[in-house]
Amino acid sequence: MADLDVVGVGNALVDVLSQEADGFLTAQGLIKGAMQLVDEARARELYAAMGPAVEVSGGSAANTIVGVASFGGRAHYVGKVRDDQLGEVFRHDLRAVGVGYTTPPATSGPATGRCLIVVTPDAQRTLTTYLGASSQLGPDDIDRNLVERARILYLEGYLFDPPGAQRAFHVAAGIAHAAGRTVALTLSDPFCVDRHRAAFRELVERHVDLLFANEAEIRALYEAPDFDAALQQVRRHCAVAALTRSEHGSVIVADNEVHVIAAHPVKTVVDTTGAGDLYAAGFMVGLSRGLDLATCGRLGSLAAAEVISHVGARPQTPLAGLAGTLLA
Repeated sequence: MADLDVVGVGNALVDVLSQEADGFLTAQGLIKGAMQLVDEARARELYAAMGPAVEVSGGSAANTIVGVASFGGRAHYVGKVRDDQLGEVFRHDLRAVGVGYTTPPATSGPATGRCLIVVTPDAQRTLTTYLGASSQLGPDDIDRNLVERARILYLEGYLFDPPGAQRAFHVAAGIAHAAGRTVALTLSDPFCVDRHRAAFRELVERHVDLLFANEAEIRALYEAPDFDAALQQVRRHCAVAALTRSEHGSVIVADNEVHVIAAHPVKTVVDTTGAGDLYAAGFMVGLSRGLDLATCGRLGSLAAAEVISHVGARPQTPLAGLAGTLLA
């Protein structure tokens, strides 16, 4: 019985957001708009250099799952934390917004992970991530019953670096497909795709029904010269691809369908952190309710617009109320 809309599998992190000038990126050797992995010592060093920060529970797929709940969807999250203070904060924050979270915390090993996010004046975000305990997630953390209960299994590309997580993805996807469920994947970051291109292609071609990617990510996956070339490649490899293009909206392809969705209007772009995460949330809520692909895309665009209008990667206004007739 599918009594859940979405189960997400990803990194369990606490986000630390700071607004900085472009010169800060140069001084710290950071690549603007990218995500890089660091050890705990480098994470502490960068945190010490950052100005006043906002700290909230995060992680890409966790943000998406919170978005699903904000739409009124039934959602559960799978991600590894340590039995420490940040781990408790992460667990509390998810459950407080109505997301199910039952992954047992690690009792030894690395501390709970964190993502240091620098937001520059153009609203671009640059991420430095210490994975910590989240990198310990493996096949044993995949709950068969939980996956079988969800209409959609959502996998986070950022989690793909550790070999154990890759195995967990394949185990979870196999369980979902055996139960007749939809498997969705977000590519997360072009540099992550570059590190694991062959493995990502195999995953997309053999195990993924719904793919989320932005323009840079989909071009990286297929080493394509432009967006159109990448689009033609991906439409042959999975049932549905939802490709976001920032202010240019998104393009959804499925079989012979192509839908171009305009970006939802927003007065001021404050922080682009979480835009893709929330787009995925809206899209999957629509899909879980049997809505057409164009409406799914509009729900995604709506959610992305809400989250980029303020600092932070999670909605501050209930998305169910904003959706109005789209969910009727």
